[in-house]
Amino acid sequence: MSLFTAALHPGAGLGFLVLGASLHDILTRLKAEPQRFPKLDLSYHHIDPVTEPVMLDLPANGLRLRFDGPEQRLRLIEVTDFTKNRITYQEKDIARPANSQGGLGSPEDVATGPAFKNVYHRLFGPTYAGEYIPPPKEEKGNTMGTYILSYPGVAFNFPLPKSAYSPDKDVVSLLSSSASQIATSVGIFSGKSWAHARETIWSEILPSVKSSFLFSKSKEVVPDEISLVKIHGGGRLQLFKKWTNQSMWINLGETTPQDLVSELGPPDTIYRKNDQRMYIHKTRTASHSRSRSNGGDYRRPDDFTDTDQSSAHTGSDDSEDEASEDDYVGNVSGECFYNYFYLGFDILVSPPQPVSRTPPSQAAALRGKEVPGSNPFKSGTADRLVATKVVLHANVPGSYPFNRHRRCRWEIQYLSVNQPDDIINSETPFDEIEERMREEWKGTYSSPEDAKRRQRGMVLNRGWGDSPGSSCEFLGGWEDSSGTVATKKLDGSEDSTTTLYGFPGLVFEVLKNGFVSAVTVY
Repeated sequence: MSLFTAALHPGAGLGFLVLGASLHDILTRLKAEPQRFPKLDLSYHHIDPVTEPVMLDLPANGLRLRFDGPEQRLRLIEVTDFTKNRITYQEKDIARPANSQGGLGSPEDVATGPAFKNVYHRLFGPTYAGEYIPPPKEEKGNTMGTYILSYPGVAFNFPLPKSAYSPDKDVVSLLSSSASQIATSVGIFSGKSWAHARETIWSEILPSVKSSFLFSKSKEVVPDEISLVKIHGGGRLQLFKKWTNQSMWINLGETTPQDLVSELGPPDTIYRKNDQRMYIHKTRTASHSRSRSNGGDYRRPDDFTDTDQSSAHTGSDDSEDEASEDDYVGNVSGECFYNYFYLGFDILVSPPQPVSRTPPSQAAALRGKEVPGSNPFKSGTADRLVATKVVLHANVPGSYPFNRHRRCRWEIQYLSVNQPDDIINSETPFDEIEERMREEWKGTYSSPEDAKRRQRGMVLNRGWGDSPGSSCEFLGGWEDSSGTVATKKLDGSEDSTTTLYGFPGLVFEVLKNGFVSAVTVY
């Protein structure tokens, strides 16, 4: 294994590890070099994985990375073991490198950590007094505390005995003893000092990764990030671009592949699949839908066809190869998925299908006004290809499809029409989402019992290989779906069983912990 070597840039990053980069981007880069990064340990809150921080340990490289939960952006980089890496600052080693002759040498030749004198006098220069953290009270035998020497964007942890600390002593006097000369770890963050940064480290708005001088040196071409998707109902989505005031609209049934490529760039992959194994449900749905008087709310079965968003695949170039000639012959319509892994969503491109109706609260608020995001100039033929479904992925740690897409945050905008201060979004537990959705659409059901019957969950197992359960199959009305069924984990670290819940225009894929793994807009 080659030694991890990187330049430290205070407030910006460590080598290619740039503050503000997404968890998906970092993991993808690390997993692409297994010889250099042989072990990755991911730690997260099992009960609340979408709001609590996520930690990524690289024990073989002496690094620890911390990400916030909602956005999954890199917030803190820690160097915890200087014997497993070589870190430089302005082309100078911050820790004494190991003996270049390959022998063990004297104890001074071992890279145990940055020396205080080297940091304070040679590399970074003088700074303000730091902060002393005494040893935990529960550790009665431990008398060693930590002194944090902080500079803008970087901080060093030095061990300091409790008996040696005095607020009246200056930093040089405190850290000049032999027991406190070597730092045990280094942290890289965004902020003028660690004392100020730690108060807002998980919520601070970080600058654009593209604006970082570290990124400007790279030849990689990365599209503008989508920071938020607002679901407006009636098949309309508003996509906001990160670090800009710009947004774009996707109008299902109208937005063309050319529009998508113009605004979002080319997809990472294009996936085609012809799977008829859910057809039995579609035919049953068709027979029921013909007998309904309010057929406008629940469209014909073609509107709920297989929407495999490549969640059972890795997203490599092999995904296009899987579309064999036989599959393509069966899929003469040319429908396919545009997979935007680095933006966090997939878009089904197919012949036009009727979109879901405008939500009742939004229709009442508009009262004849122009619908936001609507295109007054509608043109085209019935066989043209347009966007008909959008699948937004939450990238929840511990879920079966984790890290196949980056996290995409969303809000159901029409649920905030009457309650603007109570926003339903990608961090909201599904129990709350379900309650608000039932309240919104209660007028479309004949009775509360009818609503519950139609909104029963359908269990899906993503771990059964290339099964219909490897994708979200959306069945008209959901009145024929089965109840919940418990299934054991197929993998020790990933739960492949989820439950689908459908409402007009939306289908939620819900994990066992109650959080939404993906939501499909149709």
